[in-house]
Amino acid sequence: MIKIFTDHPLRDLNSFHVEERADQIIEFDRREDLDEIFAEADAPAKWYVLGGGNNILFTRRYEGTLLHPAGQQIRIIDDCSESSVLVEAEAGTDWDRFVEWCVEHELWGAENLSLIPGTVGAAPVQNIGAYGAEAKDVIHRVHYFDVEQRRHLTLLNAECHFAYRDSIFKGELRGRVVITSVEFKLSRTPQPNLGYGDLKREVESRGEATLRNIRDAVCAIRRSKLPNTAVQGNAGSFFKNPIVDKAIAEQLKAANENMPLYPAADPTKSKLAAGWLIDQAGLKGYRSGCVGVHDRQALVLVNHGSATGKEVVALAEYVQQRVLEKFGIGIEAEVNIL
Repeated sequence: MIKIFTDHPLRDLNSFHVEERADQIIEFDRREDLDEIFAEADAPAKWYVLGGGNNILFTRRYEGTLLHPAGQQIRIIDDCSESSVLVEAEAGTDWDRFVEWCVEHELWGAENLSLIPGTVGAAPVQNIGAYGAEAKDVIHRVHYFDVEQRRHLTLLNAECHFAYRDSIFKGELRGRVVITSVEFKLSRTPQPNLGYGDLKREVESRGEATLRNIRDAVCAIRRSKLPNTAVQGNAGSFFKNPIVDKAIAEQLKAANENMPLYPAADPTKSKLAAGWLIDQAGLKGYRSGCVGVHDRQALVLVNHGSATGKEVVALAEYVQQRVLEKFGIGIEAEVNIL
């Protein structure tokens, strides 16, 4: 079913809780609805997909149509073998609800991604990740509607060009497709991924490395470090962890003995911790008016009350400038800024 809202407030539809409005919001819960929405006679000229509003920052009125997927069905579509299964989840499904569903059905693969805010439809776009796992590790196929071709199409995992916080949906297909559902290949065989020290310790404190213990451990760690969006506006990690040449990383490590350093997909490069860089630049807990850097996780920018999107952007630029001055490293925003 299609629902249309005009001149709609956005405060409750974005996790930063900034006060902006949209010309129009169209909510839909069936993939076939998109055929009707983009019928040539009255197709939206300017549009953007708004899922859970957790990775977006509005800096002005949105003069166009926000498409809001509302379908939330999760179903097993194929028992591939005794050890694996294919599960399809509609784009509007809350991501953490999907992870909980997997744990309840004793399916391995998504548990390290617990409590990441957002929807299933946003997961492949951003290739969300945490604690040594990424969405690409479990995504099998992505179903979408191509607005230009007016067709429903599908991409296999390898065709999605997944990279660190990146995919074809942020590149070649950006502004062209609406994801309708995602298929995941999950395992019935235990496959605990405890490569991160904090996670390993938290799981061990709970006993065995069961699905439930791993999920509960991830949730506990995230809650201890990250602010609740219902209490304090934020979009989770605002910045990407920068990936640099190994030689640069080693120079920085030599000058900063306690600097965290992680391997990157490219063996000639290393991943730095943006939160550590921001912290060392003296900005953890920094506040300017109604915006600030979170006092427990420097990757997170927060709205202390009535901040505008432009004020958040100004703080982000200040953080980037300070890190560049201190370390010579540029950090990029992970949040989509409109």
